[in-house]
Amino acid sequence: MQAVKVLPKGQITLPKNVRRRLTIEVGDTLILEEKKGQVILKKGKTIFDYLGVLPNLGMSVEKIREKAVQEAAKEHE
Repeated sequence: MQAVKVLPKGQITLPKNVRRRLTIEVGDTLILEEKKGQVILKKGKTIFDYLGVLPNLGMSVEKIREKAVQEAAKEHE
């Protein structure tokens, strides 16, 4: 177990060894879950985690991602 300090804007720094073990890189999404007074932080999945699993829709992953971002943006208009 490691301790991290909460900064004035609520930010924390994940220790380098944790980021390395979990392959967390700049731009990755993390999922925060609050459970019974605890905070659980998990690495989120992206479309790239599903390469080879999703059916071939005749589009590149980049094109699928672009369409997903456009649809998500519409939901927040």
